[in-house]
Amino acid sequence: MAATTSKDFGLRFFYFAFACLLYSIWRAVDLLVQVALTSEYGHSPMVTADNTLTLLKKETGIG
Repeated sequence: MAATTSKDFGLRFFYFAFACLLYSIWRAVDLLVQVALTSEYGHSPMVTADNTLTLLKKETGIG
């Protein structure tokens, strides 16, 4: 969890909202991948952070 020492409510709210948005996008992508591959949705994620980072390293060569 990223720590912020800012007292600015707007900045703290932005960090919170952005984190919620990223999480929601990740879950939506995971749902779409599971349905496309297995035609059903299980609660354990198929798209993990490790899978994503591995794919990004292969595609971009970074890391």
